[in-house]
Amino acid sequence: MKIQTFLQPIDRTAGVVIVILSLLIGILLWTGDRTAPRVREFSWQDKQVGAEDKAFILTFSRPMDQTSVEANLNIVPPIPGKISWAGRKMAYTPLLPLPYGTEYQFQLTGAVEQFAKPGNKTAIEPFKASFRTRDRAFAYVGVKAEEQGRLIFYNLTRQQKTILTPPDLLVMDFKFYPDGSRILFSAVRSQNKEQDLLSAKLYTVTTGISTRAPAQETVSSDSGGKVELVLDSKDYQNLKFDLSADGKTIVVQRVSRSNPSEFGLWTIQPGAKPKPLDHEPGGDFMITPDSNAIAMAQGQGVGILPLTPNAQPLDFLPKFGMVLNFAKDGSAAVMVKFNSDYTRSLFLVKNQGSEQEILRTTGSVHSCEFSAQNHILYCLLSQLIAGEEFKEEPFLAAISLKPNDKNEYTLKRLVLLPEQQEVHMSLSPDDLGILFDQIVPERSSDEGLITDEGQIIANARLWLLPLEDDTSSDTPVKLEAEPLLTGFNARWLP
Repeated sequence: MKIQTFLQPIDRTAGVVIVILSLLIGILLWTGDRTAPRVREFSWQDKQVGAEDKAFILTFSRPMDQTSVEANLNIVPPIPGKISWAGRKMAYTPLLPLPYGTEYQFQLTGAVEQFAKPGNKTAIEPFKASFRTRDRAFAYVGVKAEEQGRLIFYNLTRQQKTILTPPDLLVMDFKFYPDGSRILFSAVRSQNKEQDLLSAKLYTVTTGISTRAPAQETVSSDSGGKVELVLDSKDYQNLKFDLSADGKTIVVQRVSRSNPSEFGLWTIQPGAKPKPLDHEPGGDFMITPDSNAIAMAQGQGVGILPLTPNAQPLDFLPKFGMVLNFAKDGSAAVMVKFNSDYTRSLFLVKNQGSEQEILRTTGSVHSCEFSAQNHILYCLLSQLIAGEEFKEEPFLAAISLKPNDKNEYTLKRLVLLPEQQEVHMSLSPDDLGILFDQIVPERSSDEGLITDEGQIIANARLWLLPLEDDTSSDTPVKLEAEPLLTGFNARWLP
């Protein structure tokens, strides 16, 4: 009896609680959830984005009425794009590269959830956010006074110049890491008056750029100009090098100082010692966009070789003598064929195996870069000029990769570069400009910086060629080049 008496109040209380909860659940089911849906995550919020960031993701707290979201989404400045859905997530993919150095305001108001009853749809909590693209910036090699031979970083958005390397290093070549926080470069000591290219060492230097990319939450806090040695030249001479698209692998062409027949490629990866690949020796090479292989000139063709020691070749293309570049997504490459009539052919080679000749010239093909959407190829070419002596005259050109009705590829000349024998070009990641240089050789001196062809540099100037995409002809409108700075061999921040 005592136990039964003790349990009765508890039973009554539990019953009351159950009834109340049942009523509340019933009311909630009848009237619906009155709390407003909201944006749980915006993947680009308060971040810097670059050309590699292809889309942003919106994640909602509840399934949303897709039409109402798309109608009420507002981005300033506008970004044309396409939308796709997967449950509570919406992906927005820009149709064109976002201009660098631009800040965007994002707002979503008035959108409603998907499963609310008619007349009982609660509008989403107003959501506002901002993001920006990376600053428009580039690095180059200085030529005058205290800048001579030093790597310089110039922020075009903020009009700021920073000298990155010390005066005792003469920079020969360099490549940006994908996030822009560091630069890999080769250099020799300035005390070596002969500038022995075979004594070059590899270094990295910080740029001082801080990025918060969607794929990487960490922020670079290093100030610009912090130099670290990557590879010395004590036992081996370091020649050409390349950096993989993911920034994790360096490939260096090296030759032994004690045994010149020991010549080949080495790889350097974070936390590991340099190791030889032991492939058959070859010529010019380039790491593929997937960072897993290299394309290298070998004998009478181009070999595709894995970045694994002693591995078998993945492919061999006997028709071509040189790989100029790859599309960033790996869908295509542009290669050069040396013809028996002393002309050169430029081929577009797709990853499905198709090969299309897009240009044949009596001059030279120096370099090419794909536009972000792979529909235009920007090239540094040269034409053969007849006279008392034949000479080559370089020019910048744009080639449409969409053939016309006659199945021909249209070429438009952008800038003629008379009296220039060596020119470097770099296409901006947003496709809005090309950097190129004009080098003036010094014929009366045997000291100073030298070009790739061994000429002493008296002076050099960087130029910026703005580009506009003319959709009616699929090739850019030609604009006037603008002089920028004194220097050469400029490369855009990725």
